[in-house]
Amino acid sequence: MDHLKQLIREIPDWPKPGILFYDITTLMKDAKGLAEVINGLKAGVIPEDIDVVLGIEARGYFFAPTVAHALGKGFVPVRKPKKLPWQIESVEYALEYGTDTLEIHRDAVQPGERVLIVDDVLATGGTAAAVAKLVEKLGGKVAGFAFVIELDFLNGREKLNGYPIRSLVHY
Repeated sequence: MDHLKQLIREIPDWPKPGILFYDITTLMKDAKGLAEVINGLKAGVIPEDIDVVLGIEARGYFFAPTVAHALGKGFVPVRKPKKLPWQIESVEYALEYGTDTLEIHRDAVQPGERVLIVDDVLATGGTAAAVAKLVEKLGGKVAGFAFVIELDFLNGREKLNGYPIRSLVHY
């Protein structure tokens, strides 16, 4: 899937100097590229092996609902704090400088449900690992992860050791 790299705009020094940002809006605008991403994210997933697809705010929302639809499954959002109107479960996780928090409705994942977690980028793995903890805190089972991009040089995969991981484009 390296040919998809041609559809991803690289923006140097954004959001701060020294960072190379991979802009997927150009990929999403391309109908064939977008279709290939959705098909790639669901490839190898046996619908009977999962119960629900979970997307991580914000860019995971671009892909997770479409993958859920393609698999005939429902979609569950994981949100930043104070965005969900019902009873929530939360997890705090470490960032490079500080911490962040993610939340999910307590009834979004039922005990024993198998969850496919979808996001745009696997970088350091902290966010994805935190979401896995949320799923397991609710009694769910992480069936796997699917990412559009993986930044191999950040070794995020190491924080997700033991889970199946599918990444379409590697940098």
